[in-house]
Amino acid sequence: MPNPRATARNAPTAGPRAESQTDQAYDVLEEQIVTLRLEPGAVLSENRLADALGFGRTPIREALQRLARESLVAILPRKGILVAEINPREQLLALEVRRELERLMARAGAIRATPEEKARFLEIAEGMERAARDNDDISFMRFDHELNFLVSKAAHNEYASRAMGLLHGMSRRFWYMHYKEAADLPLCARLHAQLARRIAAGEPEEAARASDQLVDYAETFTRATVGAGALSVGGQRNP
Repeated sequence: MPNPRATARNAPTAGPRAESQTDQAYDVLEEQIVTLRLEPGAVLSENRLADALGFGRTPIREALQRLARESLVAILPRKGILVAEINPREQLLALEVRRELERLMARAGAIRATPEEKARFLEIAEGMERAARDNDDISFMRFDHELNFLVSKAAHNEYASRAMGLLHGMSRRFWYMHYKEAADLPLCARLHAQLARRIAAGEPEEAARASDQLVDYAETFTRATVGAGALSVGGQRNP
């Protein structure tokens, strides 16, 4: 296994951000779960994770509690901690929520982002396109993680940000699990970069449109991984 502390240090960050031990432990565990180094169904131990990652038990426990709120792990009293399974139907339900929240935050970010945030949006766009050209999926995932954080930050709406925080990791893990069979990495990077550039340009309606196009892609991708006819939402068979 790669050195997880080095992994966390090398991940891009959205400007100066002081991280607690809990934040650092969360960053490492979230990336390992999203990139399937900790596989769905794996049984986790606080003690073993603390030893392997070099953190104390308290930061590990607090990070796992946060991951449980985001549906990436399940904490079962007296049974243990499990990495959550991946459910395509849940992805479609999450996309319904993401579409509305991400459009709101994209529009708000284009209006409210600071000059420093706008500059970083452009850097992330270039980084994602470079990662796609190099077929570097880990770098792409890290820029995607940073873009999610920066869109939430630039919107300056803590309620929308909290709600979106519950969905991003689950969606990114689903994409990573299936992207080699169904995804177009250059297209995906281009759609993310377009969103980042529209926010940086201060174009709220264009940013909202770019957000919808990105979610359209995510929905098409989700259906393509398992076949649209096999998925149902709200008890109804999807067309």
